[in-house]
Amino acid sequence: MSRDNLARWHAYIDAGSDPDALLALLADDAVFHSPVVHTPQVGKPVVMAYLVAASHVLGNASFRYVRELVDGNEMMLEFVTELNGVTVNGVDIICWNADGMISDFKVMVRPLKAINAVWEMMAAQLAAAKS
Repeated sequence: MSRDNLARWHAYIDAGSDPDALLALLADDAVFHSPVVHTPQVGKPVVMAYLVAASHVLGNASFRYVRELVDGNEMMLEFVTELNGVTVNGVDIICWNADGMISDFKVMVRPLKAINAVWEMMAAQLAAAKS
């Protein structure tokens, strides 16, 4: 199942990060761990909001995964992208439940300059989504 889940995640990314496709991947009790928010964000609607915002902020033409580690229903996908001239290097850590749904999603980003850029752009994206 792990390689199938990885393929489903790549299909979502490759198809342009369609929110409806993401909705079909998330468990109702999914948890999101942000690189800048200290508390886990719990529940499908909240996780959706963060991942859709992240796709708008990070998912530009320069985004690409450069390394993948898969162990059972857990995967770690290293990515690189560029935001306003800042190279962002990060990791998506995704856990899938027994039903093949994303139950936990953690994003880690480096360096500090990149974290600050991501924080500013994500805050703006989340605020715009609430409007």
